[in-house]
Amino acid sequence: MWESEENQRKTVALWKKLAARYKDEPWIGAYDMINEPNWSFATPGKGNGCDETQNKGVWDLQQRITAAIRAVDTRHIVIIEGNCWGNNYKGLPSAWDANLAISFHKYWNRNDEASIADITALRQSYNRPIWLGESGENSNVWYRDAIALVEGAGIGWNFWPLKKIGFNQPLEIDPGPGWAKIVDWATDKGPKPDADEAYAAMMTLARNSRFDRNIPKPDVIDAMFRQPHDAIYRPFVQRTLDNAPLVIRAADYDLGPAGVAYQDNVDANYHVATGGERTPWNNGTTYRNDGVDIARDTDGRPYVTDFVTGEFLRYSANVAKAGRWTVTVRVRSAEGGRIGIDELGVAVPAGTAWQSIKLADVDLPAGPGSAILRAIECSDCAIESLTFTPR
Repeated sequence: MWESEENQRKTVALWKKLAARYKDEPWIGAYDMINEPNWSFATPGKGNGCDETQNKGVWDLQQRITAAIRAVDTRHIVIIEGNCWGNNYKGLPSAWDANLAISFHKYWNRNDEASIADITALRQSYNRPIWLGESGENSNVWYRDAIALVEGAGIGWNFWPLKKIGFNQPLEIDPGPGWAKIVDWATDKGPKPDADEAYAAMMTLARNSRFDRNIPKPDVIDAMFRQPHDAIYRPFVQRTLDNAPLVIRAADYDLGPAGVAYQDNVDANYHVATGGERTPWNNGTTYRNDGVDIARDTDGRPYVTDFVTGEFLRYSANVAKAGRWTVTVRVRSAEGGRIGIDELGVAVPAGTAWQSIKLADVDLPAGPGSAILRAIECSDCAIESLTFTPR
């Protein structure tokens, strides 16, 4: 687009049509004119505009689009985005519209005041509101901290609900098994599916993209909406300890911040700040979006893996009446280790098969209660479940 006047003309004309269609629509909040301009005008095609000092082409086109919108719609907000993934605002001319907001995007950097200092300074000097128009693709820890940061600075925010096929959004798409074959072929890791097989896979993906077929992720939603304001742990699944044995899946540890509901050695990705590689926080990239590493057994059931020294998991339940329970854990570790719900813990014999080990007998008062499972000395422990059996 940046090298074609005709394509720019079409873009302006399209926006005029869109504005004419939605000019009286109250459910439309604003027109975000160009998503993430990424163009180095000094070296066309060889950069993302991060080093541009004027960005004249970016501002000229957004001014033309604004004029086209205002010819048919004087009501809705227009949102501008800077070069370099929406973040380079150098050369920005004086505000050309009274109902204009500034968008920025935030990914994989630190969640501290320095990370938003430039955009908050622009809000002050430009006298226009700012809006975190796009974010996501990180862990629950990062989401909680980012949202707390921008809300504390009086900035509204917008995160992806779906975006990519993965586990780290409020909703997840199950693409079906055929999609993996297409990806393997496209990345030179497998044979090319035949046409009918590929068509069926794509149609399954399309159907599963429907909202009513999405998989909701309560841990992500909790991290985004509750945890920025409430650091208390809460049960992932409501459960009651009574007169019958209670089996708790290890992957169903409590909702809540790191250091409260769980502890993991890696709980977010900061590769933009560190200059390192994109690395996962949940090594299994499935089921939940915390730092806790989760994999799936052959039957599809999730379990905690890579449970290593210093990490812990909290499990809450309502205790129906005071009593004593025997706590056992289903665990495996090729190298062996030590885990426990107290500081001493118990030994985990080395082996590759699941084994049930008694952890302790515990006395619990009636009411809300919780137990913490700790990796006291582990390099490769995996936990499938805990069982509380009344004595």
